[in-house]
Amino acid sequence: MVINQLKNWYGKYERIISSLSLVGGFVFDALTLKRVDLFWENVWVVGHLVIVGTCIVLVHALDKGEGDDLGAEALAKAAADSSKAHFWLVNILQFFFGGILSTYLVFYFRSSDILVAWPFLLILALSFAANEVLKRHFVRLAFQISQLYLSIFAFAVFIVPVILHKIGDGIFILSGASSLAIIGLYLLVLNYFSKKPIKRSWKTIAISISGIFIMMNAFYFSKLLPPIPLSLKDAGVFYSIARNFQGDYSAVAEQKGWLEYFTLYPDFHYLPSQPVYVYSAVFSPSGLNTDVSHQWQKQDSAGKWVTIDSVPLKVVGGRDGGFRTYSQKTFNLSPGRWRVNVQNNRGQIIGRVRFNLVSADVLPKVIEEIKE
Repeated sequence: MVINQLKNWYGKYERIISSLSLVGGFVFDALTLKRVDLFWENVWVVGHLVIVGTCIVLVHALDKGEGDDLGAEALAKAAADSSKAHFWLVNILQFFFGGILSTYLVFYFRSSDILVAWPFLLILALSFAANEVLKRHFVRLAFQISQLYLSIFAFAVFIVPVILHKIGDGIFILSGASSLAIIGLYLLVLNYFSKKPIKRSWKTIAISISGIFIMMNAFYFSKLLPPIPLSLKDAGVFYSIARNFQGDYSAVAEQKGWLEYFTLYPDFHYLPSQPVYVYSAVFSPSGLNTDVSHQWQKQDSAGKWVTIDSVPLKVVGGRDGGFRTYSQKTFNLSPGRWRVNVQNNRGQIIGRVRFNLVSADVLPKVIEEIKE
């Protein structure tokens, strides 16, 4: 009796509950997920993938044979009937897909400048939204497999470098090959347990997987894919940076009003004879030491960005707050918009420091910041 009432109540308010849990899950992940190389963070992701994969198998094991052949009306009815196990499996599937995608949104968002990597982040965001809006498509096998494969590939992109302590083109290719092997094995298992043969869906599934594989490679080799597992923990422009006796960095910055924090290119007043420093703290997983660079660029009169200098720097992995380093420039500085790209050795942008240089005769009010 109570169970039936609970089913009816959930069936009535399922849309609202689902939306709130989706948003709540994203906020929870943003506040609690710390590092891509932590054991329990990855157990969290693997657990979600296992539950999603199991639900897909069970959904199609219960399928009477209609599956992808159902029309829109029948699909909506199947997705909304709270009296059937099918309904609960689809809801569990949707919930854990949302958990995976929100985790990826958090991790990938931290690993690049949004103005650079927005196409890929948009794909993740759309997948996250589709998880809620296109619920009835979770009855469709091809849609489920597409979401699952995207989740597996996105996971492989950062877990393979974490395991092997290396990054680069070869590691990314290995990540892609691993994702194809895993989804291939999964489809064999699905075909074995499902009462409804999935041969009718093979063509659509193959096209979907191929499309996602090509898309991910296109994003990576066009440098639009965030350089995960690297991420920028802290960065800024300063008048001076020096290491103190405690091993921290003491940085002198221009004192700003609160409105400056909402400006894409805040003013930075400088003395033409004095250097300008850019600081960055880049996180890299434990055991993954790599090279990065500070690429100093100035916007010319035509609005194009011209590279003035590129300073190579080392990053040692494992420090929770990121490996701290900086570069400086004294010559070839002139008023106008500047940006310093913090990038890996293949040119993927980890983050950017933007500022508008303004020539001054005396320095404005300054404050000291301690970079621990």
